[in-house]
Amino acid sequence: MKRAAVTRRLIGLLLLAGGHPSAGFAQDALQPYQLVRSLQLIQDRIAAGDHAALPMQAKLLEMADARLRAANAEDYKDPKNFRALLVYGMSGGNPVTVEAATSRATTDPQSLAIAKGVIDYLNGRPGEAIEALRPIDPMALPPDLGAFLALVKGSLLAGDQPATALRLLDEARLLSPGTLVEEAALRRSVGLAVAQGDAARFALASTQYVERYLYSPYASQFADSFVSGVIALHMSISQDKLGDITSMMDPEREKVIYLRIARRAAIDGLNDLSAFASARAEQGRDGNTNQDDPRALLYASLSTVTSGTIEDVRAKLGRIDRSRLSEGDRALLDAAQAIAGEVVAPPTALPAEKPAPVPAAAAQPVPEIATAQGADDSGLPPVEGAISEQPAVTAASSGPAANAPDTAAAASPDPATVMPASAPSPAAGPEPADPTDAAMTRTRRQLDLIDQMLGAAPK
Repeated sequence: MKRAAVTRRLIGLLLLAGGHPSAGFAQDALQPYQLVRSLQLIQDRIAAGDHAALPMQAKLLEMADARLRAANAEDYKDPKNFRALLVYGMSGGNPVTVEAATSRATTDPQSLAIAKGVIDYLNGRPGEAIEALRPIDPMALPPDLGAFLALVKGSLLAGDQPATALRLLDEARLLSPGTLVEEAALRRSVGLAVAQGDAARFALASTQYVERYLYSPYASQFADSFVSGVIALHMSISQDKLGDITSMMDPEREKVIYLRIARRAAIDGLNDLSAFASARAEQGRDGNTNQDDPRALLYASLSTVTSGTIEDVRAKLGRIDRSRLSEGDRALLDAAQAIAGEVVAPPTALPAEKPAPVPAAAAQPVPEIATAQGADDSGLPPVEGAISEQPAVTAASSGPAANAPDTAAAASPDPATVMPASAPSPAAGPEPADPTDAAMTRTRRQLDLIDQMLGAAPK
């Protein structure tokens, strides 16, 4: 408590000095480790949901950068200042500053090895960073440095060694509870648990995140991983467990999560999950239902499409107020209505007899009609402003290591090679013989391809 009070006074001094001509004097009078400790406190407030602290983080990063650049070799003889330099780098600092300061510092070989790994990490050289940091045990370091190092190593090893990465993320949380480091470690653990197919770990990490960091400005990344995890692990996560996790959210966030799950489940053909999520989205809490939400009605309709319910579904789709839908969901509604119409359309009659072959000399050239949409698109509307569902990776040097998005970029397909919406996917089985069943099969394929173009999250 005493350290926190001192740090708060330091932050107050810095912010008051920020717009005053004596600001340079104020930051020069403080040791680098004092500035970086203040930065950490601000980041912890941000993780707890204090969005007003975001501008203070930017200001403190700027002031810490200037102080660390100005520090001389004598300053870095103090181990606390050199550790502060490393923590600054792993908190979103400037790799040029870290590299320049390291070049004039005199310290122990292990600290220099950590500095090299941090510089490689910030400059987007993961292979070199892993080699430099591999022999260093975060648990053997002072907790403030060890926590960040465990987070960085866990992030670097997530792709090739997920089990080791999960252990390192646990160490980061153990060394730095209640901080931005723990928030980032929990958020990444959710995604890694999905990749490992570990439903128990996924449910535990999700529960802990919702309990502690639901209002973090980075919680949208958790929501992406959570929805994807529920879909991927739907056979291993009970509806009761899902309800327990979401019940800790505020009503609006819970509704949005269920809407997103319902949408993804409907398009993936997970009818039971989609029906459950749609019902929970409509149910609401505290006596406030969401039955008039057009998104819930749309996703519930998609989850109940069968040859026996098609007329009811068409009626529900017709009652949806499209003006209250996002652009992406309006396109999905149009597609669903077009496909539902195709299901009930009478099958095309087969010709009475096979026509005689046309002599080669009389054959006419066939015009080339292959397009990105294909010749058999069933009148589906063009998709405008379609974007990839996965966001691009943020370079390590452009933001805090603890805050960088954890999802890999999905390569955008060449428009000239996109399959027609009505074409069967390469992995699809044969078309059913019954015309209605065949139309239903095409429905799922078309909606799946449409969702790939639109992205899975409703606005």
